[in-house]
Amino acid sequence: MPQKKRVLRQKKPKKKRGLAMLLARYSFLGGIWIGVITFIYILYCAVDLPDIHQVTQPPLRPSVELESKDGTLFARYGDLVGESVSLPSLPKYVPQAIIAIEDRRFYDHFGIDIFGILRAAYHNIAAGRTVQGGSTLTQQLAKNLFLTPERAMKRKVQEMLLALWLEHTYTKDQILTAYLNRVYLGSGAYGIDAAAQTYFNKSAKELNIREAAMIAGLLRAPSRYSPLHDPAGSFERAKVVMQAMVEEGYISEAQRRVAVASAPKLDRKKLGGNAERYFADYVYDQLSSMIADTQQDMVVKTTLDLSLERLAERHVESVLSKQGEAKNVSEAALVTLAPDGAIRALTGGRSYAQSQYNRATQALRQPGSAFKPIIYLTAIEHGLTPDDIVTDEPVSIGKYSPDNYDGKFHGQMTARQALAESINTIAVKLLDQVGIGQVIQMAKDLGVSSPLSRNAALALGASEVSPLELATVYASLASGGKAIEPYAITKISSRSGQTLYRRQDGNLPQVVDADAVATLTGMMEDVIQYGTGKGANIGRPAAGKTGTTSDYRDAWFAGFTADYTTVVWMGNDDNSSTKKVTGGSLPAVLWREYMADAEQGLPVASLRNASFAQRVIDEAEEAVEDVGQTLGDLINSLVGKH
Repeated sequence: MPQKKRVLRQKKPKKKRGLAMLLARYSFLGGIWIGVITFIYILYCAVDLPDIHQVTQPPLRPSVELESKDGTLFARYGDLVGESVSLPSLPKYVPQAIIAIEDRRFYDHFGIDIFGILRAAYHNIAAGRTVQGGSTLTQQLAKNLFLTPERAMKRKVQEMLLALWLEHTYTKDQILTAYLNRVYLGSGAYGIDAAAQTYFNKSAKELNIREAAMIAGLLRAPSRYSPLHDPAGSFERAKVVMQAMVEEGYISEAQRRVAVASAPKLDRKKLGGNAERYFADYVYDQLSSMIADTQQDMVVKTTLDLSLERLAERHVESVLSKQGEAKNVSEAALVTLAPDGAIRALTGGRSYAQSQYNRATQALRQPGSAFKPIIYLTAIEHGLTPDDIVTDEPVSIGKYSPDNYDGKFHGQMTARQALAESINTIAVKLLDQVGIGQVIQMAKDLGVSSPLSRNAALALGASEVSPLELATVYASLASGGKAIEPYAITKISSRSGQTLYRRQDGNLPQVVDADAVATLTGMMEDVIQYGTGKGANIGRPAAGKTGTTSDYRDAWFAGFTADYTTVVWMGNDDNSSTKKVTGGSLPAVLWREYMADAEQGLPVASLRNASFAQRVIDEAEEAVEDVGQTLGDLINSLVGKH
């Protein structure tokens, strides 16, 4: 028995050695096959590589820059390529900021950073999602130069192969220079210089440490960290970049502290709201109808008054933040026109960042009683006077029997009082007397382009219009009955300075009798003095009208001074009811607060001589600009000949 046991003990190690050898053999063979398959796949990817000797500029959208009426650049569409920069021309910390946050081992690896890939894989596995990338700057350049943004294994392998080729062909500084001049940095900016111009209005050669860090921080997510859209978030990301620069020894801790402390105070609401983007979108959409060739870089001079636009944005946010939630009002729109129809402010909503839907131009809503001045003006042309006695009593037009806001009937009163107190029955009677066709024609003459229903409910504003349309109507009244046509563009030029379009001013046709409009204007002044619009009183001559629709879905205040016509709408996008918000409440408050600031410093003028001085000033400015442009064109033509 002892001998048998020894024999058995001697055989066991042989079995273990045999199993180990078998595993080693299969592992070796498996490794060979994996290597062969990998090599074949790399060859497959290499066969489909793009022509590395033909580096092409990525297709760029034409750049369209929008300027306000004083020449301030406030929006840009399309793509912008800045001046080509060299490393020696830049402050050292500019490329160092990008290296510190994107590729710390840039000068040590051979185009592919194995340690970086392993580190990124570890952090991604630990987080359960992609939080880091392992691509080097060389790989990113290879992708930008030759490949598409497609996320696929084949594209990644090709990116690595091209990175190896770039490293073999060019020096590190040449690769970094090409990267700085080609990388996309958000807001249509390609290259470090275009980004510096876009975000800080300066050359890349003039960037300070904080600005360089903010641009470097864009690389991870250009839209998310844009200083234009989220300045506070952009600066927080820049702090991370500057800390990385300290760790790499590119800047000192003292320099980092100075850069952080010297950062300007960032007003997220002011910069992040971007209310002028509603106006910018409206202008951009019009370009194709104004010039034939839109595939070129353009500079567009607009009518926008940035000070008024930002006043509008601030007051819209102020009123809604204070009372919007309590009154179940989530949105507002505001339009301001100059006496000749130039759009000075156009706010299409509370926040462009949250919703690009332009409620000032795209939303069609019932104007309610804000439509009544059209009916009264038609009646005045047919002989109605402000002191005529009318009777507030039950009325039925077919099956339509309107009630008043307070549910009561007030008997006899003057037509002036009926408009001031927005009596519904009187408006319906007047519509019936002058005829629906006459009222619809009057509305069209004054600027309404939306279809209007041919029924008695038209008297109470049951047909939908946009805030811009209603502003056109009231601007026509403010002009004394001339046909006002809103406009937003005064001039379009090519990048080289060639004029592609210039607005030609002409005499506006008189579409309504001026005396009839003057009579109506006096009645509309009473609306603000003692009627439903007294909440809009700004202490100077102004005329206007409130508007409230059924179930309190829409609330309006529309009015004008000698200088501006402004229309305010408030409500909800889903057409849900507010909590009894009328045109005389929040819209009148918004109109009053905004217009009081807008009129600050302007001379008090009677509505009978509306904006005569302003028109003289505008015409003088346009005349000077025309002379300057003519001289410029003459000089350019002479230079071209020589």
